[in-house]
Parts: sequence; C-alpha cells; structure tokens
Amino acid sequence: MVYQPAAGARDLLPLDVEKKRWIEDRLQQVFDRWGYHRIITSTLERMDTLMAGEAIQRQMVIQLQQNGEDDELGLRPELTASIARTVVTRMAGVTYPQRLYYNANVFRRTWESRHNRQQEFYQAGVELLGAGGLLANAEVLLLVADCLAALGLQEWHLILGEAGITRSLLSAFPDNLQDQVRSAIAHLDRITIDNLPLSDKLRDRAQLILDLRGPSADVLQKVSSLDLDEEQREAVNNLKSLVELLESEKKIPLILDLSLIQTIDYYTGIVFEVVSDTESQARVLGRGGRYDQLLGLYHPQGENIPGIGFGLSIEDLYQVLLSTQQLPQDTPASDWLVAPETANANAAAFVYAQKLRNSTDLVRVEIDLGGRDAEAIRQYASDRGIAQIAWIKADGSPKIEPLR
Repeated sequence: MVYQPAAGARDLLPLDVEKKRWIEDRLQQVFDRWGYHRIITSTLERMDTLMAGEAIQRQMVIQLQQNGEDDELGLRPELTASIARTVVTRMAGVTYPQRLYYNANVFRRTWESRHNRQQEFYQAGVELLGAGGLLANAEVLLLVADCLAALGLQEWHLILGEAGITRSLLSAFPDNLQDQVRSAIAHLDRITIDNLPLSDKLRDRAQLILDLRGPSADVLQKVSSLDLDEEQREAVNNLKSLVELLESEKKIPLILDLSLIQTIDYYTGIVFEVVSDTESQARVLGRGGRYDQLLGLYHPQGENIPGIGFGLSIEDLYQVLLSTQQLPQDTPASDWLVAPETANANAAAFVYAQKLRNSTDLVRVEIDLGGRDAEAIRQYASDRGIAQIAWIKADGSPKIEPLR
C-alpha cells in the first residue's frame, strides 16, 4: 500500500517551506512596522463561532465527528470570526484600536474541493479593531500596498466595493428574490438576471448594479445619479472621500466595483480584492473589508465594535512570485560540518559545535554522526554545499578545512 496525504491535503517539503517562509517573513516585517501584533487562535472552533451568525455557509466548513458532545465543532475556514470571538471574550478592557495580525492555516470546502482539490490553505493578514471611518479604511488599504511592495510585486490592482451601498441597492428587490439577485450579481451572471421574474424597472436596476465597475470617477457619477436616500448618499460620499485619499497617495491602482459581493456575508462597509495582473488569467491574491457588527455577535452584552481587515493567500502569492526568481532556489546549506577525528573526540566535537552555534549571527552547524571515512565525510559536505569542515582532535583543538 502506498500512503498518500488525505484528499485535499498536501505536504510541504523543505524547499517549499523556505519559499513560504520567505513570503511570510516579509509580510510579518511589514505588519510589525505598522504596529500590529500577532495573535494565534484555535484551529478548532464551535460551529456557531465559525458560521458567524449564518454569514459563513455551513457547507464551507469541514465539520468533525463528535462522540456524545453537544457542541458541533469544525475547522476554521477563515480567521476573522475566530479573532472576533477571541477579542471580545478574552481581551475585555483592552484599549482600542487593537492592531492584530495572523499567519495561519485555514480549511474550507469549495465546489472544486469536492473533486479532491485543495482544502487546506495558508493565509497572512490583519484585523484593525475598534476603529471606524476614513483613516482606518485608508490604513488597511495602504498596508495592503506596503505588503505587496515588500514582496516586489508591481503588476496588481485593487478592486474596491462598498457592501453597505450594494446591500441597500438590493433592498429594492422583492424579499423572495433578493438572494438570487445577490448571487447573480456576485457571479456577474446576466443570464440569470434576465430570466428572473422581475419588472423591467428592477431588471434595469440589477443590470445597472452589474455595470457599477470601472474608473472611480465614472462609477461614483453613475451611483450618484440614482435615487438615493440620505443614508445611501452619506455612504457614497464616504466612499468618494476614501477614493480621493487613496488616489492622492498614488500607491494603489484602483478599480471601483459596486457589484463586488463577497461570499462571506458579514461585511458592512468597504470590501476589496487584491488581483494580480502578471498572468493572462487574473489571480485573486487576497480579500478583505469592513465588518462593524461581527464582534457584537460574540460580545456578552451584544456591543458592536467596528473592525476591518484583510487576508492574503500565501499559495497565490507563491505562484505569482515563482516567475520573478525572488524566492529561494535551494534550502540553506550548513556553514560547518564538525567531525570528530576519533571516538575520544566526540564530546569535544559537541562542545566546539555549540561554540559555533552561539554566534550572534545565525550559524548552521552539523555534527558528523560517524560510520564513514574522511573521504566520505568530504563528499557528504560537498554534496550538501557545506562551506567548511572542522576536524576535532581528542584535546578539542580544531583543524579547519575550507571546501569553497
């Protein structure tokens, strides 16, 4: 029998890990510079936490079998709900805003994963909690741009929508058709809209929402021409202020898209996708948005705390960066191979190896484990790309042999 990973799972070999860490380390440095602190939450959560008040579909969650337990458990399909639960239940009394980041695996079922496609994914992202308004929105979007700059990515753009505006525009549709219209717009499905039992006026409205995509000035002009109530007009003005601030920074190539609807339905304000332009087929590198009512679901008194964040897909960043030759091409070679010349030198060899490892800089040191002659030791060191051998005598004195 040949043992393989479970369907939808995969192993990461040392070189894969080096490439993954290269990405994660650069993102972590950016998060640190912006004043964010890492948080680690449980991989396993109760289903009522994971589903975030039905905002996350049950079929997306990989559930676990329970033996006589009342609580349904599942593996987290994303991090925001888990962090929201942690903050309101474990961090009561903290000073806001809280700037948190994560680097973790998530598990989710998609339509593709039913055919043995990937179900485990790696994400890095941030959550900015306890702050609403223009500056908080701008911080998170500019942080996205800084992350991509740190990875050396040039060809990308940000698709920016506003869930509150889009949801309010959908409120004009009959209750029994809103979910179908929402789904059709989310998938840019004009055929479904044409075949829904809608009046001509509502069909035109649905088609107009689909067309609210493009240069920001054009989209803002189109949506402003609609018959908007005071709350909708205020949301449009807030979006306009954000767009003006971002465009003044000239760091974010921006496409405004008020047809953008995320499959996760806890967003209440801006929503966005980061899309790579480096391939013939656009690749979504990350997603995020504002969720001002999510933390209230977990708060003992139901208190709403504003939040906004994003997650970047490590796998998709990896695929885009492969063509740039920036990722490590080899696993790091050891700097030293310490080899005792005789059995009497074994203890001295460990002492010498530890002395090398105690350097203020990272020094990779291997001990030769015996069972081969000097020539075989040299061949091993050469094959592994090791820079030098320290031959250790019984009295602890070394003889250094450079190999490159």
